[in-house]
Parts: sequence; C-alpha cells; structure tokens
Amino acid sequence: MLTTDSMSLLWLTYLGLSLVILVTGYLGLAFLPRILRLPITWAVAGILWVPTRFRLPLVEEGEFYTGMAPAVVVAAVAFLERNSAAMMSSALLVAAGAGLGIAVGLLQWWMLRPADEYAQIDDDDNNGRDGRDGRQSREPRERREPMIG
Repeated sequence: MLTTDSMSLLWLTYLGLSLVILVTGYLGLAFLPRILRLPITWAVAGILWVPTRFRLPLVEEGEFYTGMAPAVVVAAVAFLERNSAAMMSSALLVAAGAGLGIAVGLLQWWMLRPADEYAQIDDDDNNGRDGRDGRQSREPRERREPMIG
C-alpha cells in the first residue's frame, strides 16, 4: 500500500529529506545562541512543511490536474510561470508557516531555558570555590602530583 502509492512515497521522501535539512541546519548554526538557533530552524521547518493546493493545465483543452504540494514549491513554480494569483496565495502560506515556526521556536526556547531560581542556587554553590568568579578561591589548594601505581 505505502510503497505502491507513489504520492505517499513522494511525501515520505520529502519529509525525510526535509528532516535531514533541518538537522544539518540546526547543527550548522551551532555558533549561534539557542535563542536564535531554534527560531531559525523552526522557521525553515514551517517554510518546508506548509502544504497547499495547486492546479496545472493538462494537454487537453479545459482539463486540469489538482493536487497538494509544499507551498514553497508551489510559490517557486508560480514565480517561474509568472502566475501572480498562485504566487500570492502560496507566498502568504509560506510567510505564515515561517511566522508559526518562529513562534514555536521561541516557545521551545522559553520552555528549555533554565529556571532563574535554580541557576541562582547553582551559582551560589559554585562561587568562589575555584576562582571562576574572578576572586581568589576560599580554600588554598596544594598541587597534587600524579602517582603511578
């Protein structure tokens, strides 16, 4: 069933490739802080995953093929064909998907950020222990030589 229906196989292939793009994009943005990395990744996901209907004329006069495709693909084809009506509707869906993706990314960042009270407690426990806060450590430590055996 799944392998005999070419449309479902096409959509599964598209989903798999888009997941590869999203994971590599997220890892490629590792130099950015998480507050920027998550919304950018989810915006790209929103752009890639928003579907829309399309309609293509066939060879016979008055015949059309109607189907579903990713809105970004429909927008690209409409741009190349200079079809402003299809371009406007699919471009609005692409923008809505990007906006929704940014909102999901910010929500995910907000949910994953450390709680302030826990961070404060953790900082109080570690301050001054090893001189990381710019002051001398509270306890002078002697250097320990490694021992073999």
